[in-house]
Amino acid sequence: MRKAEIKRTTKETDISLDINLDGDGSFEVIDTGIGFFDHMLELFAVHGAFDMNVKCNGDIKVDGHHSVEDIGICLGNALRQALSDKRGIRRYASVSIPMDEALANVALDISGRAYIVFNADFDGKIGDFDSELVEEFMRAVAVNAGITLHVNLLYGGNNHHKAEAIFKAFARALRSAVEIVSDKIPSSKGVLE
Repeated sequence: MRKAEIKRTTKETDISLDINLDGDGSFEVIDTGIGFFDHMLELFAVHGAFDMNVKCNGDIKVDGHHSVEDIGICLGNALRQALSDKRGIRRYASVSIPMDEALANVALDISGRAYIVFNADFDGKIGDFDSELVEEFMRAVAVNAGITLHVNLLYGGNNHHKAEAIFKAFARALRSAVEIVSDKIPSSKGVLE
C-alpha cells in the first residue's frame, strides 16, 4: 500500500499527518483548530477515497494562515513520499465538480515539476476560515508534492460552495491521477522527478 506519515514542528505549528492513497476515504481525526478547514479536509479524504488523519496545533490566535499552509506542506510531502517513483500511475487528470451555483475544474499532472495556476476569486471569511487561504493551501500542496496544478473556478457566488467545489474537484482529480494503470513509469524519459 502507498502510505506516508509526516510530522512537522515549527515555532508556529505542530502537525502530524498520515495518508493511505489506496484507502476508502476513512479518517479518525481531522483537527486543525479551524472548523471550515476541517470540513474541507474531510471532503478531500472522502471524495479522494484517501484514508487520512490530520492533527495540527497552530498559532490560530494570530490567524489560520500558518496552520493551513503548513498542513499543505505536510500533505504535499506525504503525497510525494507515498507515490515514490510514481510507477504505474495514470499521472494526468482533469475533473469538473459542481456545488450548487459554483463550478470548479481542476487539472493536474503528477510530473515532479511544481507549478500552480489558480483562477478563483474569494473575499472575506467562511466561518473562521480566511477564504484566501484556499489558494495558499493548494500552492503548498502542489509545490511540495511536485504537481503541476491548474485550479479554475468557472463561476460561483457563495464562498463556501466555491471552496467546496475546488476541494472536491482536487480530490477527484488526484484520485484519478494516482490510480495504478500499468507497471511503467508514465514518462518518455523513464523518470518523473
